Amino acid sequence: MLAFTHYAAALLVSARVLLRPRLEPTVRLSWILIIELVPLVGILAYILFGEIRMRSAEVSTMASVRRFLSGLWQPSPEQVRNPPVFAAPIIAANRAIGGFEAVAGNRATLLPEDDSAIADLVTAIDQAREHVHMLFYIWLDDVSGRSVAEAAIRAVGRGVKVRAVIDAYGSRAFGRSDAWAQMKAAGCECIEALPLGMPVIGLLFQRMDLRNHRKIVVIDHEIGFTGSRNCSDMAFAVKPRFAPWIDVFLRIEGPVVRQMQAIFLQDWMSYTGEDLGDILRMSPPVAAPGEIAQVVATGPDNRHGSLSDSMTTMIYAARSRLTITTPYYVPGSALDSAIRTAARSGIDVTMILPARNDSLVVQATSEGFYYGLVAAGVKLMLFPGGLLHAKIITVDGCMAMLGSANMDRRSFELNYEMNMLFLGGDLTEALDQRQQTYIDRAHPVDLEEIRDWSVWKRLRNNLLALAAPIL
Repeated sequence: MLAFTHYAAALLVSARVLLRPRLEPTVRLSWILIIELVPLVGILAYILFGEIRMRSAEVSTMASVRRFLSGLWQPSPEQVRNPPVFAAPIIAANRAIGGFEAVAGNRATLLPEDDSAIADLVTAIDQAREHVHMLFYIWLDDVSGRSVAEAAIRAVGRGVKVRAVIDAYGSRAFGRSDAWAQMKAAGCECIEALPLGMPVIGLLFQRMDLRNHRKIVVIDHEIGFTGSRNCSDMAFAVKPRFAPWIDVFLRIEGPVVRQMQAIFLQDWMSYTGEDLGDILRMSPPVAAPGEIAQVVATGPDNRHGSLSDSMTTMIYAARSRLTITTPYYVPGSALDSAIRTAARSGIDVTMILPARNDSLVVQATSEGFYYGLVAAGVKLMLFPGGLLHAKIITVDGCMAMLGSANMDRRSFELNYEMNMLFLGGDLTEALDQRQQTYIDRAHPVDLEEIRDWSVWKRLRNNLLALAAPIL
C-alpha cells in the first residue's frame, strides 16, 4: 500500500512537471528522474524547491511599481546614441529582459581590488548633499561594513536622507548588529528585503530561498557604485577559510546612474509603499568623454528572460577574444554551449574560476563541466589565492558586462540581480587587465589532469552535473 501511494504521488508530481510552462526540457527531465528514483525525498524536494512561488500580492505590487517608474526613467534623445553594429543584438536582448535603453555619456572607474575600494565609497558618502541609497546582499559588521555605517550616520547628521536595504538572509547577522541599530537610531531608514518570517508556514505560500543579491549605491542621483563586492572586508569574517574574497567594484557617473536609481527605487517602493518616483525626474549630468552603458536587472517576479539570455547573446557576438570570470559555474545548456561553440570556432576563450569554492556541491557540479569546456578549446584557469568572487565578461576588448549575477541557475531564476553592460571607453581594457592579474595568479587545467581524477571524483562530479539544471 505504501509503495502504491508513493508511486501515485510520484506520478502526479511528474505530471505537474510535464505540464508546467516555460521549463527547459533538461529541467523537466532532471526533476522527473529525481522524483522517480529517490523515494519521497524527490517529491518533497520538488514541492519545496521545484517551483518559484511568490505571494500574488507582492508580485502585483512589484509589477505596479515597475509600470509607474517605467514612464519616468526613459532617457532624453541626446543620451541615446546609435551603438556599434556588433552590440545591437546584446543591447536589444538586455532591453527585452530589463526594459532599459543603452545610454551614452557615462564614466566608469574600476576601483582597487583591496579594501581601499570601500574607502572610496565612504568618501563619496561623506560628500553627499541630498540622499544616499544603498542595497547590499551581504553587509558585515567588520571594518569596512562599520565604516560605511558610520559614514551613513554622519550623512544623516548633515541632513542627508539615507535609505539602506539589506537582504534578510545574506545580512542576517548585520540586521541584529549594533551598527544597524545605531543607523536606525541616528535616523537612517533601514529595511530588510525578503524577511524569512515563519519558515514552516511561509513554505506554503512562497519559496523561502529567494534572495535580493544586488549591490547598488546611488548618491545624489549623480554617482553610483556597483559590482560583485558586498559591504565587507576582503577577509570576509563569516567564511574566513576561503578568504580573501576577490571582487570588482565600480564608481559610475552619467545617465546610467538613473537606471541604477530606478532599480533601487523599485525595490524600496515595493518593500515600503513609499512613493519616491519624483527622484527619477532628475537627470544625472553627462560625463564626457563617455561610454555607452545599460543596466539589466532581473528577478523571480518578472520572468521576461534571464541574465543567461543576455550573457549568451553577448558570447555569440565575440569575434576574436572572450574572457569570463565567475565564482560559480552551474549554467543552463544554452550558456555552456555558447561558450564551447565560441572556443570551437577559433575565438580565444579564457575562463577563470576559483580553485576552491565555498560550496562543495557547487564546486563538484562545476567540475562536471570542465572536460567539455577544455575539450572544446577553452583555456580554463583555476585561481588559488582566495575565493575569486568577481563576475566579469569581456568581449574583443570593446565590450564588458559585470555585476552581481553568477553563472548559475540561482542567479538566473531565484535571485534579484543587477548587471551592467559597457561599450567603448577605458573600462573594458581595465577589466581585461584586472582579469589578466587573475590569470597570472592562476594555473591552467588540461585534459590530462581531468582524466587523472579518481573514479569517485569523476562519478560525483558528472552525477551532479546531470542535476545542474535544477541546482
